[in-house]
Amino acid sequence: MELQVYSNTTHDAVSLLNVLDAIFAKKYNEPLIHQAVQKSLAGWRQGSSQTKSRADVRGGGKKPWRQKGTGRARAGSIRGPIWRGGGHTFAKSPRDFSQKMNKKAMKGAFSSILSELLRQNRLKVIDNFTVAEAKTKGLIQKLAALGFTENVLIVVPEFDYNLMLAARNIPNVGVMEMHDIDPVNLVGFGNIIITVECVKFFEERLATC
Repeated sequence: MELQVYSNTTHDAVSLLNVLDAIFAKKYNEPLIHQAVQKSLAGWRQGSSQTKSRADVRGGGKKPWRQKGTGRARAGSIRGPIWRGGGHTFAKSPRDFSQKMNKKAMKGAFSSILSELLRQNRLKVIDNFTVAEAKTKGLIQKLAALGFTENVLIVVPEFDYNLMLAARNIPNVGVMEMHDIDPVNLVGFGNIIITVECVKFFEERLATC
């Protein structure tokens, strides 16, 4: 299939780009996309929360008083959960929230997302997305010329300092490098602007699915 490529300067369609149907014309697979999004979100979780159990709290090795004859409840340690300064009953421990997903399934989810974005006219390919200077006003005008006013993700081949500065004060407009894209970013934004180089990168990356 062919995609229209828009100019970074005139903002008009200037050429056509041949892409693989297996990547940009794939059937929509909602369960697979949901699984990929859940995997990404789970991988972002730190899982570093931790509290001390009675075994981790220092002290409490000696029995505070004898078992019988004091009139008090029997106790074996001053570091039990009901004591001030004692350990937690069900102490939290660090854990790994990451989920496993086959590479082929993840690539299929990426292709399904890109195809659906294209079918809904929410994906626009541009030859090279750059800004002359780090000015928010100039970026807003460029996005408006391309038909986007808000909720836009700009995918670029590499980090662009001027573009990052120009976009950081615009609500719901993000800039990401192509190597950092995941399903959450693609489904989280209403519209996607992607360069020709990024399209070729995704084709090469997803060609085995």
